[in-house]
Amino acid sequence: MQIALHIGAHSTDNDRLIKCMLKNKKMLAETGVSVPGPSRYRTLIRETIQALNGGRPSQEAQDALLEDIIEDEGAERVLLANEHFICVQQKILEHGVLYARAADRISELSNLFYGHEVEIFLAVANPATFLPTVAGRLKNKSFAEWYGLTDAMGLRWSDVVQRIRAANPNATMTVWCNEDTPLIWAQLMREFGGLDHMVEMTGQFDIMAQIMRAEGRKRLKTYLTENPPTNEIHLRRIIAAFLDKYAVEDEVEVELDLPGWTEDYVYALTDLYEEDCYAIERIPGVTFITP
Repeated sequence: MQIALHIGAHSTDNDRLIKCMLKNKKMLAETGVSVPGPSRYRTLIRETIQALNGGRPSQEAQDALLEDIIEDEGAERVLLANEHFICVQQKILEHGVLYARAADRISELSNLFYGHEVEIFLAVANPATFLPTVAGRLKNKSFAEWYGLTDAMGLRWSDVVQRIRAANPNATMTVWCNEDTPLIWAQLMREFGGLDHMVEMTGQFDIMAQIMRAEGRKRLKTYLTENPPTNEIHLRRIIAAFLDKYAVEDEVEVELDLPGWTEDYVYALTDLYEEDCYAIERIPGVTFITP
């Protein structure tokens, strides 16, 4: 059984990927891919891990767990998603470290599904926008209270990825930049589903539609009908061209107003993030999807 886990990061997805996969539930089931609704497994997985207390389930217990999660008989792949698989958002900067609990949580998930082929999917994001966005979702806590003495300049996604890989070196890992999501959304859906390239899927333009004016969406649909793309790269070039002309500015820009976060500081964070992404690309066992 292939276990595909979409683990976040927080505030990069808001369940959009799993919701789009659910739109294709019937088609995926016909190819041996099960997409259970999140309510079937999120609490179940959390409570099972807590009960195991770091151990592995017996074969009987694991079989029962998978039977409770998977709806489709004969499924060879199951798609699971939860941005809280690693930790709740309040703990993202625990001890001033980005996702300090990543290794422990991935070990627990790996124990839960030991003996099966685990694949991990993770979107990373520029700390200059990621940190304020996450903080904005916290209740009863200001950015300063949550951020504490953290040094954003010292945060590295590559460290998170390396710790995840170390916790389960047998698991493959797919990583991408959240900023690139509109251009690579169709490929992300297919990769998560374990499908061949250029398989048509419902919702493969959903993300792009959220950041493109109605006129652009209509023209793009007509263009793609009259000029079907020949491959992923061709499709991305078409999307990029239309976004360049029809993007909704309020949807692709993030306003930052934090004490001490000057324009130069944000540029510096962005440069470090881009260097960090190059480092992730070179980590063995990681597939880094770029436009």
